[in-house]
Amino acid sequence: MQTLDDWTQKYLSRPPLTRGDILPLLSLSDPAPLFRKADSIRRRFVGDGVYLRALIEFSNYCKNDCMYCGIRRSNAQAVRYRMTPNEITHTARQAVAAGYKTVVLQSGEDLWFDADKMSDIIRRIKNLGAAVTLSLGEKTREEYAAYRKAGADRYLLRIETTDKNLYEKLDPAMSWDNRVRCLEDLKELGYEVGSGSLVGLPGQTLESLAEDLLFFKSLPVDMAGIGPFIPHPHTPLAQEKADGHFELSLKMMAIMRLMLPDINIPATTAMETLHPQGRLLALQCGANVIMPNVTAETFCKNYELYPGKPHPGARAAAAWQEQLASIGRSVSAGYGFHGDYLKEQRAAR
Repeated sequence: MQTLDDWTQKYLSRPPLTRGDILPLLSLSDPAPLFRKADSIRRRFVGDGVYLRALIEFSNYCKNDCMYCGIRRSNAQAVRYRMTPNEITHTARQAVAAGYKTVVLQSGEDLWFDADKMSDIIRRIKNLGAAVTLSLGEKTREEYAAYRKAGADRYLLRIETTDKNLYEKLDPAMSWDNRVRCLEDLKELGYEVGSGSLVGLPGQTLESLAEDLLFFKSLPVDMAGIGPFIPHPHTPLAQEKADGHFELSLKMMAIMRLMLPDINIPATTAMETLHPQGRLLALQCGANVIMPNVTAETFCKNYELYPGKPHPGARAAAAWQEQLASIGRSVSAGYGFHGDYLKEQRAAR
C-alpha cells in the first residue's frame, strides 16, 4: 500500500496529481498522518512565522443573492451598513499602528464603491506603509486594473466550488465562467491571487472537492482560503447541516499544502466558529496566516456571512504572540508575499 510519504514524494517530483490520487486522502478515517505531513511541509517551505493581516469588513451591501450567504441581497433581516472612506482609512491607520503589515479590505459587491472611490482608499492605505489585499468580488478587468494601478497587492476571490452546475444553482444569476475570467484577469494583471473552496455545500461531492484542489494548482493560486459551509438561518439553506465540515476542511487545507507547498493558507475564522480552537488546529494542519478582524464592533457584528462568527475585538499584532507560542509558532515580522520565506532562506545561506 502506498504510504503518505510515498504520495508526497511522488507529487513533489512528478506533478500534477490526478483526482484519483487525491480522493483517498479526502476519505481518510484517521487524517492525523496527513495533518502531520502538511505541518512538516509548511515548516520547510514557509517557516514557523504566522502572518497577521488586519481584516476590515467595510460594507455588507451586496448585489448578489448567493443562497448560502447571510448578506445576500434578499435577506431583509440583514442590518445594512457602509463605512465611509474616512472611516476605512482611520481603521487601517489604527491597524498599522498596532503592528499589522497588511490590510485586507472586504465587502459585499457594493456598487457604491466604484473604481475611483476604491482607488482613492487604496492609495491612502498604501501611504501608511501597508500592503493592501482586496476581497470585493467580481469586477471588470478595467476595475481590477485601476485597483492595481492604485497599489493593490493581492486579491481574494474564492471560486467556492468548481462544480459549475452546483455553483450556478447556489449563486443565482451568476456565471461560473465569469468567475474564472475574473481570476484569470487578476493573474494577468500581476496580483497575488487567492481563491478557495466552501466545504460541505449541499450537493457537493468529494470528487468536486478534488477538482477544486486541482483547479487551484492549475492557476496557480498564491493563497488558498478553505473554510466550512455554515448554514445561515436567514437563507434558503437554513436547514442544512454542518456536521463533518470542520475535519473535511482541514483535510482540504492539508492536501493543498502538499500540492502547493510555498503558498499562503489562512486559518479561517469559520474554523473557530465550529471549534473553539479551530484556528490553532488549522495552523497545525498546514495554515500559516490569520486575518484578525479589526473592524469596529458596531459594523462587523452585521457582517454576518454565517452565524456565530467570533470577534474577539481589535488587538495589537503582538498580542497574538502568546497564543501562537502555545503551538510553537510566532508572529512573522514580514509582509508575507508568496515566496518571501524561501527567498530569505536562500539569501541567508
